[in-house]
Amino acid sequence: DLKSGYEGIPVFENLSLTLEEGSYLCVVGENGSGKTTFLKTLLGILSPMGGTITFAPEVQGKIGYVPQQSAVQRDFPASVEEVVLSGCISRPGFRFFMQKQDHENADEKMKQMGIIHLKHKSFQELSGGQQQRVLLARALCAADRLLVLDEPVTGLDPETTEQMYDMISCLHRSGMTVIMITHDLEAAEKYADCILSFGKEAWFGKKDDFFGGRA
Repeated sequence: DLKSGYEGIPVFENLSLTLEEGSYLCVVGENGSGKTTFLKTLLGILSPMGGTITFAPEVQGKIGYVPQQSAVQRDFPASVEEVVLSGCISRPGFRFFMQKQDHENADEKMKQMGIIHLKHKSFQELSGGQQQRVLLARALCAADRLLVLDEPVTGLDPETTEQMYDMISCLHRSGMTVIMITHDLEAAEKYADCILSFGKEAWFGKKDDFFGGRA
């Protein structure tokens, strides 16, 4: 029975759903329909106006987040390694100084994303696709069970977009639960197994039911 919005005005309400471990959920809907509000509430950036969000104990506080990039983020003056390492900060039990295992974890995630050779490069010098791989590696440093992505292919060319979708799909097949906000219904139909659609009323269900109903 989740209800959320701004300054006392709900953007959505009466939302109830259960997301099973290993799911691939795509969140769709027009601009302003509630997608970003839902994401902010899920991440704890925005407090619910009503209802509750409950995570399994092994996921609580361990969410990997890939934000939609802004111009400021794209020009962030840090090395690839520094950006990826910053994902360790959100892990429970983090200590102010990075430990050896943090650096080893960051290296592992950069290798997984195919960007270890860019480790000492400046983030702002990278292509859009490379930057998204860096942010994905950062998110994986933060969590290894639940990944939340906000329009992860915005501004990418078709080839790089397909590569990014393939990487996310590979993570999902390895056991990662994925929640992705997207306007790309073709991608949602291809990759997701369930859909949360925001409109006049929020709708949640299996992908086949959603796209079968649209057809």
